[in-house]
Amino acid sequence: MNTTFSIRSWFHRSSRAITPILACLTSAALLLAFAESVGQDPPTPPTPLDSPPRKAAERPRVLVFSKTAGFRHGSIPTGIKTMVELGKEHGFDVVTTEDAARFNEKDLRPLSCVVFLNTTGDVLNDAQQKHFETFIRNGGGYVGVHSAADTEYDWPWYGQLVGAWFKTHPRIQPAKINVEDRTFPATSMLPPVWDRTDEWYVYRDNPRPNVKVLMSLDETSYEGGGMNGDHPTSWYHDFDGGRAFYTGGGHTNESYAEPLFRKHLTGAIMWASGKVAAPTKPESTRPTKTENP
Repeated sequence: MNTTFSIRSWFHRSSRAITPILACLTSAALLLAFAESVGQDPPTPPTPLDSPPRKAAERPRVLVFSKTAGFRHGSIPTGIKTMVELGKEHGFDVVTTEDAARFNEKDLRPLSCVVFLNTTGDVLNDAQQKHFETFIRNGGGYVGVHSAADTEYDWPWYGQLVGAWFKTHPRIQPAKINVEDRTFPATSMLPPVWDRTDEWYVYRDNPRPNVKVLMSLDETSYEGGGMNGDHPTSWYHDFDGGRAFYTGGGHTNESYAEPLFRKHLTGAIMWASGKVAAPTKPESTRPTKTENP
């Protein structure tokens, strides 16, 4: 065997394979040198087609659901209008509906948050309930407004999600609200004591053991407190893989014209949509328990 010939043959074949690679490297080096000489950054390689989108740039998608199967609040149209306005002002997309058929896998999948706006009674069938449970378990958000607590009494999972069910209420009247946590996105803009007029719910059970209370009513400041001096009226919690928020305000038309109440709702939606975070160490300024005279 001619060893010299074999080495030359191998070198010849290898040179033919290496030559294109060397040419590419040389071209890249020349392009880099040229870019540096003119004060520009080198060209950025194209993004692979299978790269995931930038989630931070996505606008939250919010479904506002206002179906009623019991008492119907006259403020629902005003509340819907307000939600649409808040979306335009703060950068989230709003779809409004009273069609429970929207609670299906396809329609729920792209959403960030679902708002139950003054819903009442049994508004979802068994299949729709299962789809909504899956939505929350996949990281979705929930915001309950006022009579969202007067909804789905035969659905235990929903009772845990909303935090407490409605029992009764006194007449509409002014009351003082103790803002217990002013670090949360829905309460950071509020004064320590918030004076406002609304319909103040009494709940079947005190939600405090299972949620993070944001605001509570001073039962000495109005008639008909009904919860023995510890009366939460807004709270939040991480629940079953998702995020849940509730506010007892929102019965009256006037509520939705209040600048602070609008900011309260906006902060709730942005948190439930996952766009802003809750504080890692919530502030706690729980007032001393007071008895209702």
